[in-house]
Amino acid sequence: MRQKREEIRNIAIIAHVDHGKTTLVDELLKQSGVFRENQEVAERVMDSNDIEKERGITILSKNTAVTYQDTKINIIDTPGHADFGGEVERVLKMVDGAVLVVDAFEGVMPQTKFVLKKALALRLPVIVCVNKVDRPEARCEEVVDEVLELFMDLDASDEQLDCPFVFASAKQGISGLDYKNLESSMIPLFEAILEYIPAPEGDPEAGTQVLISTIDYNEYVGRIGVGKVDNGVIKVNQEALIVNEHEPDKQQKVKVSALYEYDGLNKINVREATVGSIVAVSGISDIHIGDTICSVEDPKPIPFQKISEPTIAMQFIVNDSPLAGQEGKFVTSRHLRERLFKELNTDVSLRVEETESTDAFKVSGRGELHLSVLVENMRREGYEFAVSKAEVIYKEDSKGRKTEPMEIAYIDVPEEFSGVVIEKLGQRKGELQNMMPITGGYTRLEFSIPSRGLIGYRGEFMTDTKGNGIINTVFDEYAPYKGDIQYRKQGSLIAFETGESITYGLFNAQERGTLFIGPGEKVYSGMVIGQNGKPEDVEINVCKKKQLTNTRASGSDEALRLTPPKILSLEQALDFIDADELLEVTPENLRIRKKILDPTLRKRAGFRKE
Repeated sequence: MRQKREEIRNIAIIAHVDHGKTTLVDELLKQSGVFRENQEVAERVMDSNDIEKERGITILSKNTAVTYQDTKINIIDTPGHADFGGEVERVLKMVDGAVLVVDAFEGVMPQTKFVLKKALALRLPVIVCVNKVDRPEARCEEVVDEVLELFMDLDASDEQLDCPFVFASAKQGISGLDYKNLESSMIPLFEAILEYIPAPEGDPEAGTQVLISTIDYNEYVGRIGVGKVDNGVIKVNQEALIVNEHEPDKQQKVKVSALYEYDGLNKINVREATVGSIVAVSGISDIHIGDTICSVEDPKPIPFQKISEPTIAMQFIVNDSPLAGQEGKFVTSRHLRERLFKELNTDVSLRVEETESTDAFKVSGRGELHLSVLVENMRREGYEFAVSKAEVIYKEDSKGRKTEPMEIAYIDVPEEFSGVVIEKLGQRKGELQNMMPITGGYTRLEFSIPSRGLIGYRGEFMTDTKGNGIINTVFDEYAPYKGDIQYRKQGSLIAFETGESITYGLFNAQERGTLFIGPGEKVYSGMVIGQNGKPEDVEINVCKKKQLTNTRASGSDEALRLTPPKILSLEQALDFIDADELLEVTPENLRIRKKILDPTLRKRAGFRKE
């Protein structure tokens, strides 16, 4: 007998990046009394990892729970970036409804469309929360129209179209059903959740069925599977079977050694959980996303969509530069291998493959941001290694043609910069699909472009638009290969000998282009120290001292003026490197270098290519 559990609601918070999901969850936690009156609470408490805090983005979906009027509301905060879209797709299987957060100024953005499409496809009811209504340039009425148009474009059902709109400022903790008349609390949003999101239902008498939708990892207990109890009851010490819809042969006997439910920001131990509860299960070392934990008597897997395949790959290589091993704590191939395979415990959109060389691993992900976050995390943990330029993953279609991943790029730029953006993306095989004016003198451009056309473009885009442009991309499909693209028009300035950079050598070098290093830095032969103004690579001796003579001419020894070097961030360095270069990553430095350090061997390899 299927029953509803009226005392529970399971919701996901979905939105485009930076529309205020995590701040909204903070406010729901505060107003439901999760924190003590005098407790110091960090801003965006759900973004737990350092990179999430610094960049203000959510990378991993997070679970929490609040209680409002005796109803437990399980909330899952999801990422907004397309690179972490794999997280959103899975999480929606755990919930019975979603709160779509839309910025009152920006309105509908590409990722809004992506996450809403996933929610509507699963027939989930959606509450729309128009957030940041306190922004001076907020345009609430227009945004409501945009959202309704989007619902219609995505073929929403009549019930889904009849969704409630709640207006809020998560930062101020206020909300209401009319943006001109807001209450000084989040009660209108809580009420809408209770009224509009259905209670979970299932058969508590049936065999156990828990679909694992996300994986957590803990040094002490190993992998933790998180999912919703669809049917039956799950108990501690219960014998169970793991089955998977995509692997019909999988039937693994396991024992549930520990069971948790969420309460505020904590996991609490429970003896058993029934239909509708979101639980975390530990003690099963080999648990994966998409697995269903079933009773031994009646093992039935729950259908589950496959996780989207990676589209971009880069090599992670043991650092073999002349400065190798001086700055990192973990430097060997064993360290690198263990760390990369450990990442697979929690990141399901990632692939790690061994290569012919024991010192190199091919790591594939959903986009440049996805891989750069991994590089940055490893660097902070004390790893030292090198990475190659990101390359897209090609496939063959049924006719044997080479296909490549395509993306839809949505670009908002001030009108005067739209020409340069169209020209640059045209050179990178982008096709302009749509162009329309939006508020504030901005133009919105919509391109269909190969993923490889976007590699290395973001830095250039920021320069071309003087930092005023916004670019968002969403994976579209695999399409026939669009032809060759020339990435970098400028060559590299390469250090000629090993030593320490000296002002005199750098002064002569800066005439050739832009330097990435200042005086007193360690350099080695084959290291890239700057960008040439011309297309070819040039070798320069930056360790060169001025020859001293015993005659002094007036004015010749005046201080040499150096232009400040351009210090590249991790993303800029990954964007800059060419196919024959590597980025050496250590906890203290980022150095760009040629794959072949020896100048003679490098020239020989160049001739062979030609």
